[in-house]
Amino acid sequence: MPRTSLTLRIAGGVAIAFGVLTVFSGGRTLLGSADIVAVVPFVLWFNTLAGLAYVVAGLGLWQGWRWAWPLSFVIFAATLLVFAAFGLHVAQGGAFEMRTVYAMALRSAVWSWIAWVARQAFSGR
Repeated sequence: MPRTSLTLRIAGGVAIAFGVLTVFSGGRTLLGSADIVAVVPFVLWFNTLAGLAYVVAGLGLWQGWRWAWPLSFVIFAATLLVFAAFGLHVAQGGAFEMRTVYAMALRSAVWSWIAWVARQAFSGR
């Protein structure tokens, strides 16, 4: 187990909880039971599928598995890329909801922290 095992477990727990909530929220929207006016399909699909990766990364972090660090970084990087594509969609006049902006900013911040914690925990191993 890495030397920062408590911090790593907290990050893993956050990732798992965030993933479960993301899959639930995205699933509701995909099934049409959420009150969404302007859906951006590629963002919705990415976030819903990424929620599954959040859970996998969270389990890996919780268990202290080394592969959880690169997976956490890939999730963070992919989130930034989708956020940038969403920004382009908005700049081109595409319909969107402000809560999507907030949600993507939150996802980016959370995964930045999780990837940083994982990197710190596994550095020098």
